[in-house]
Amino acid sequence: MAPPSPPPGTVLFMHLALLFLLAAAAAASAAALEEEFTEELLLRPLPDRKALAHFYFRSSAPPAASVGRHHHLFPKAISQLVKKYHISELELSFTQGRWNYEQWGGFDPMSTSNAKPPGVELWAVFDLPLSEIDATWKNLTHTLSGLFCASINFLESSTSFSAPRWGFKSNEGNLRYGALPREAVCTENLTPWLKLLPCRDKAGIASLLYRPSIYKGYYHSQKLKLRSSQSLGIILDQTLTVVLQPNTINGKQLHSSHRQLQPSWSMRHLFNRKLSGKCLVSKSSRIFIEVDKGIVDKINKSGSDLSWNNEFFVLSNGPDRLTKDLNNLEVQSSSIYEYDVSNCSEEKPFDVGITWKLPLIWSCTPSPFHVSRFLMGSGNERGSIALSFTSTNLHKKIFGSPNDCSIKAIIFQIVPWYVKVYYHSLEIFIDGNRKAVSDVVDKIHVTPSEDKLLPGTLEMLLRFPCSMRSATLALDFDKGFLHIDEYPPDANQGFDIPSALISFPEFNSARNFPETDPLLGSPLLENFQEDTVVKSYTEVLLVPLTTPDFSMPYNVITFTCTVLALYFGSLLNALRRRISEEETELKKTATRHGLLPLLLAKLRGQKVDPTESGSSSESTGSKKLLFKVVFVAAAAVLFHYFSNS
Repeated sequence: MAPPSPPPGTVLFMHLALLFLLAAAAAASAAALEEEFTEELLLRPLPDRKALAHFYFRSSAPPAASVGRHHHLFPKAISQLVKKYHISELELSFTQGRWNYEQWGGFDPMSTSNAKPPGVELWAVFDLPLSEIDATWKNLTHTLSGLFCASINFLESSTSFSAPRWGFKSNEGNLRYGALPREAVCTENLTPWLKLLPCRDKAGIASLLYRPSIYKGYYHSQKLKLRSSQSLGIILDQTLTVVLQPNTINGKQLHSSHRQLQPSWSMRHLFNRKLSGKCLVSKSSRIFIEVDKGIVDKINKSGSDLSWNNEFFVLSNGPDRLTKDLNNLEVQSSSIYEYDVSNCSEEKPFDVGITWKLPLIWSCTPSPFHVSRFLMGSGNERGSIALSFTSTNLHKKIFGSPNDCSIKAIIFQIVPWYVKVYYHSLEIFIDGNRKAVSDVVDKIHVTPSEDKLLPGTLEMLLRFPCSMRSATLALDFDKGFLHIDEYPPDANQGFDIPSALISFPEFNSARNFPETDPLLGSPLLENFQEDTVVKSYTEVLLVPLTTPDFSMPYNVITFTCTVLALYFGSLLNALRRRISEEETELKKTATRHGLLPLLLAKLRGQKVDPTESGSSSESTGSKKLLFKVVFVAAAAVLFHYFSNS
């Protein structure tokens, strides 16, 4: 006998329960792989009476298989870019000004990751066969040029990019690097950069980006960096770093002095705006105020408590959290005051600032060496490139004071093809004494330049003794000649050699925040804790080349056309001229002035007695009149000649 079937209501309830469980599981999996967006701002006072503002925005998208082709927060243009060109890593920066490594620091994550060379810098790592990378790079430059309204497409030429091996970033030959030192940065580049944000600059921390305040700073660098993998999806980091000169509260600009206070400032004084709310789709919105290690040391020596209201300064608002950075010796090196701005609104806008109570002089931690680059020689035929290293004695603070150690430094330099470097002419001087190249250079890789095809690339690993105070490297070069079509419109200004990158692989700028809660998920602090090698960029070199006289083609064309016009005009006039018509015109002219007999006699070559025409004065007057008639006739003939020619 068959078992009785359950009631229809029970079956319906079981089906509904099963659907509910499936929906809950799908919602949980979607929540675990949903797109996220965070916005953060870091403010920091600088020793030279300036203020640093670092905007940090992160957008993340899960793997494409989980969301398909649709995006809610992540910019679709970036997703299409990654999929089409198979990009594993990419970094694009637009920079105006140069980072001051001596005043603003060279050993922290800010200077290591966000200090960029002037102009445009682009590098990308592709997940493609090596034979397809160059063609993909060219298409990528055109796409980015249209996306950010810039001249990035100039990097498509093989003379503008290189494939570094290990000097810039360790890779397997799938990395391409290019730079445009002369590219100008303006709002046309910032606007498309802001369009990648979910709220653009209409709400959230991005609403503080008031254009006149941003572009009047001493340093301005906007960067876009993305990482892509099948397990993590796509992570897009957008940063904007500016160094501003704050206006003091009373409107007076003070100059650096041992007896004067640092200028007090707030967000409203820096950006002329207050924060009236967060971006509604952001997961978190935070503002940090960082106090550098030099200030922390001064406060600790005075015996004061490192709070938001201490002996040296006071913050306008009490922070929600205080995060301390500890170095390798478990000694506090900096402090970060954190503010959560998720609850601010137009009725209660958020503004925070710092007011100084006592004069304070400090310095930021420098890199192991201050590096500068300059040109030597004169004339338009040859010259030399020199790199100067000056020790900052940082190794004594980190490793103690041994003098038998050594410090490694890696040089990465791209040279245009028209600067023909003789790499065998490398000379090294340490503390004024010439050293053998083999004693200092541990490893070197050179890619020679080819005329109008490839730039020259130099990758060199150096080992300096810790007791060294200064060192100088020099390379000789010849200046090439360009075709007239290859000169830019402002050729007399000179030609730029991109900045050289100097990295110190033995020094790491990562921060350590042991008290940070991992659940808070601050991308900015996470980025500060990543292992990053200390590095710095040198100046851009301006090389004058031999330039032709661009007005000479115009002069040649002008003179040639004039000679041809005179020649063919004379020839055509001689072929078309009719003597009878000219005599008729002269007779008509002479008849009007009563000089027909005299004119006929002149034309026939007969001598005319002046007495026959009256007195001598009348003869003289007649001659003058005759000359006038001849002059008028000649002018008429010339006019006719030129009109015909």
